[in-house]
Amino acid sequence: MTINLLAWESAFFSQRVGKVDLAQLDRLSVEECADWDMVQAKVPSTDYQSLDTLTGQGFALVEGEAELVIAITETTRQPDIRIARPGHIDALRHLAGSLFTGSRFRAPWFNHSLTQQFYAQWIENAVQGTFDDQCLISLDEQGAVSGFVSLRHTERIARIGLLGVASTHQGAGVGQLLLLAAADWARSKGLKELHITTQLSNLSAMRLYLRHGARLTSTSYWLYRKRDDSV
Repeated sequence: MTINLLAWESAFFSQRVGKVDLAQLDRLSVEECADWDMVQAKVPSTDYQSLDTLTGQGFALVEGEAELVIAITETTRQPDIRIARPGHIDALRHLAGSLFTGSRFRAPWFNHSLTQQFYAQWIENAVQGTFDDQCLISLDEQGAVSGFVSLRHTERIARIGLLGVASTHQGAGVGQLLLLAAADWARSKGLKELHITTQLSNLSAMRLYLRHGARLTSTSYWLYRKRDDSV
């Protein structure tokens, strides 16, 4: 198939969402796109031919994406970071729902309220280990959640799902502590690499990762086409 169903996004946002198989891009037609509420494409930033083809068929640029890798050597346990428990879920849902308003799931492509719920559900799933494997949190002096990082792993690598810091604690080093804790979590699993995906527009996150030895491995662009988009 030229377009593959994104089942979780389709179910959550109550619309038929698919992703273009770039290997079959030459078979993609406007008529096929019209059968979907939304079609997405993730294209390497150097694949100019695919970018031209998609924009010629009514796709619009939504966001750039960077893939980074941190090699895990020696790590240190972060005493102020702990594993999130079910009792933290309500606070985490509220925080996650407020932080990612500028992501590629933003308006006008997705309903703002549903996007907030999307990230809230993502972090709850991480606490429960049903998508990401674990959620680590930082607490402030009053015991309130000030930040979080969700993580999952395969046999060889660990990957950050979400990393967020409450607006009242940004610039205080909380993100750094969470990143160091993520690396230590990965090392405890016997893994050698921590992979991170972030938006090209999120310069503060990019600076954090690069400052801690991350290596930029690839960049891509996300393009979307909605059912009512015209060429």
